[in-house]
Amino acid sequence: MIQRTDSPRMPILSRRTVLRGSALVPLAPAMAGSALAAPAAGGSLARPGDFATLSKVYLDSGTMHPVPLPAKASLDAYLQARAEGRSWSSHDVETRIKAAFGRLVNVAPSDLAFVQSTTAGEQLVVDALDLPARKGSVVTDTLHFFGSFWLYEQLGRQGVDVRWIRPVDGRIDPAAYEKAIGPDTRLVSLSAVSTYNGFEHDLKRICEIAHARGAMVYADIIHAAGTVPLDLTASGVDFAATASYKWLMGDFGLGFLYVRPDRLAGLKRPQYGYYQLDGFTPHVYPFDTPGDTIADVTPRADAEGMFAMGTHSHGVMAQLDWSLARLLELGVDNITAHRQPMLRRLHEALPAKGYTVVTPPECRSPLLTCVLPDAYKRLSEPLEKAGIAITLSRNRFRVCPSWFNTMDDIERLIDALPAQSPAVS
Repeated sequence: MIQRTDSPRMPILSRRTVLRGSALVPLAPAMAGSALAAPAAGGSLARPGDFATLSKVYLDSGTMHPVPLPAKASLDAYLQARAEGRSWSSHDVETRIKAAFGRLVNVAPSDLAFVQSTTAGEQLVVDALDLPARKGSVVTDTLHFFGSFWLYEQLGRQGVDVRWIRPVDGRIDPAAYEKAIGPDTRLVSLSAVSTYNGFEHDLKRICEIAHARGAMVYADIIHAAGTVPLDLTASGVDFAATASYKWLMGDFGLGFLYVRPDRLAGLKRPQYGYYQLDGFTPHVYPFDTPGDTIADVTPRADAEGMFAMGTHSHGVMAQLDWSLARLLELGVDNITAHRQPMLRRLHEALPAKGYTVVTPPECRSPLLTCVLPDAYKRLSEPLEKAGIAITLSRNRFRVCPSWFNTMDDIERLIDALPAQSPAVS
């Protein structure tokens, strides 16, 4: 399957021991796999049994990542328990996956709330900052997720001064943010790693600039968490959100929202939900104690207490129970190092075949993009014939190697791509 993206679009216990007690481990960036032996040159980091035999050479994990077989087995075990009416400890799994994701990005589990998606997390942040009612300015850039363009264009129509920064040579210098952020700026919003071309912001520097002028920073980390070393605490970022169906190897419908704990007190509660509550004492049912209210409620004092709403996907939690442990075991540094030769090869080979690469060559993220007029129309057939899946859009294509890919996959893609005239690209 070639994915078009023109529009925004092992038993369960097999890995659990990796995370047991992880909530007690001091916070540190995800270096758990730093001692693992390096794979053979050009090989894969995957073990036998990690993935099913894929129907094609799959280089499209930036659209959605293949589900590892042990994560599927974890989901199957959950569904079997449901089918048989057996209990399944969602609290234990929730505790483990929050601890694991916290270790992956260096934050406390209490600073995380479950959200439906990255977009849902970003919208919650905007609402909690009381935009557009409080007006002021928002600073963002056009390397941000294209689905967020609609959000900020609408805020602009409602009185918010939205300032857009455009890239130069596929990059955005922090100096551009320093110029755009003013004393009236309420929010700086960006993608830590751009879904468009894989550019990685200097998040710490942008946070320093924003905080010096009283602004807060939101980062979309869907292409950063689990792919590049990411220390949210050290960066100083105020908010960050991700979904799990890409590099975290979960599925649609569940992600994480990080909120810096010292920011909670100044936020407007964006919604009210039962999962926010730490205490609930009703006064309306038989044998309830009398009270002056319908119920006495006490919200939690953490991120869930501010942003939780209702139920979330237990099935995806089951998947993440394996996949987050596997990422920690591999180590993000190892994953990053594994793909660098593949990216270097693409940077060398694609221009030689007439393609224009818009990803800066120094980028370490798992996304490499080329622009090409009518890319979807021109490349669908040859890639389908060669059995290769990449991200194809109207006027660009994107290659997204993961830790299971090999240099052979890259060479097959290079061979399958038809040479282009420099005038065309």
